[in-house]
Amino acid sequence: MAATLVRVLSRRTVKPPPRPRERIPLTTWDISMLSTDYIQKGLLYAPPPFSTARLLDHLQAALADALVAYYPVAGRFVTEQEQHPAGCSVYIDCHGQGVDIIHAVADGVAIADAIPPDADVPRLVQSLFPLDGAVNHDGHHLPLFVVQVTDLADGVFVAFVYNHALSDGTAFWDFLNVWAGSARARLSSGSGADNQNQNQLPPPLLERWSPDGSGAVVLPYPDLTGLIERLSPPPLRERMLHFSAESLAALKERARQELLAAGDAAGAAAVTRFQALSSLVWRCVTRARRLAPEQPTVCRAAINNRARLRPQLPPEYFGNTIYAISTEAVRAGELLERGHGWAAAAVGRAVAAHTDADIRARVAAWTAKPIVYTLRYFDPSGVMMGSSPRFDMYGCDFGWGKPLAARSGRANKFDGKASLYPGREGGGSIDAELVLTPEHMARLEQDKEFWAAVTPDKPCPPPPAAAAAAKGKN
Repeated sequence: MAATLVRVLSRRTVKPPPRPRERIPLTTWDISMLSTDYIQKGLLYAPPPFSTARLLDHLQAALADALVAYYPVAGRFVTEQEQHPAGCSVYIDCHGQGVDIIHAVADGVAIADAIPPDADVPRLVQSLFPLDGAVNHDGHHLPLFVVQVTDLADGVFVAFVYNHALSDGTAFWDFLNVWAGSARARLSSGSGADNQNQNQLPPPLLERWSPDGSGAVVLPYPDLTGLIERLSPPPLRERMLHFSAESLAALKERARQELLAAGDAAGAAAVTRFQALSSLVWRCVTRARRLAPEQPTVCRAAINNRARLRPQLPPEYFGNTIYAISTEAVRAGELLERGHGWAAAAVGRAVAAHTDADIRARVAAWTAKPIVYTLRYFDPSGVMMGSSPRFDMYGCDFGWGKPLAARSGRANKFDGKASLYPGREGGGSIDAELVLTPEHMARLEQDKEFWAAVTPDKPCPPPPAAAAAAKGKN
């Protein structure tokens, strides 16, 4: 379905209460994100048992509650010239400029159209996200956070578009859950004044920190515009693949048995479900690409630094503190020959090597030669495991039930990207959003090893009749 099906009806700006103006410097981790896209994540809900007008007012009031603690989200970026040393620094200007809530309608689109079982993610899902094509540097003039609430025929899709230079996914999902907790509190008490944070999350730690210091990073450029790239990916296909807890346990056990048979008792003891799933994706995508046997390939994964630093950063640290780790390069033919257990152990070695010393060395290397990440950073012969099944996506209940599904927009996607989501059924299940070129996806769909591990989708249950009937009424 074409993007023209989505009609924007209104836009409102939400601001935190007035407070003294403040500037928060971006760290090395934050600045490196300025050329990547905004985060685009969305949650699909059954219709609430009240009118759309009340829904928008409800979300706005609860968001204003959340912005009391998360006031940097309502700011804008500003670049300032520095003299000693010469260059520029980037800050969050916390002046309450505000975030936007957009109300839209997708004519004739039903829940079943957005999340068809065992099929590609429809392109219509991408049309439900605003700020398409925006990169994080645009936060100098665009809101750092925009929400689009789109009415479907039998549900509501809430798209969250969030500046990735503001924080990583851990802090982003904490913010959304605090907002959702305030929304639930408002419905139960009639006001957000009491028990705003029903998720019992600690307040965000807003003071920026990096191993190279907490002050402003001075970059050796008059400004950063010359470093910003806007790249359009080639045509891609995208599938949301479900892996049940039982399937993941079987993948892990298979890897463990292969490692034991190879005499690697330590690797067998350390193998995890994440390593086993990464091995499956890495090997099967490599096979689908038909890489030359001598072609090097790697598996990368986004890793949270908080618990790996010494001393540790608190879980509530608000900012970016992630790195993409990588396995050692291996020839494609060797990867396929060595098998599932060996690849899982290779991922495990990369994770284990990401220590406090490694993090600090990478920060020092970045400081010596600053870069911003773009899609060029990712090797077209490798795979990248992103997002995290630890993110509490299905905890985002704004007062009328948990989400039916989680999806994403067009942002930050490329051939070989696998984003891991918690499975809606819970219990340790994982949904993997896999993006490949049409040619590679078609070959992967013929891979018996891969599809033996994928759990068939269960059709999404229809929305409750009472809620559907109440939609549009007061």
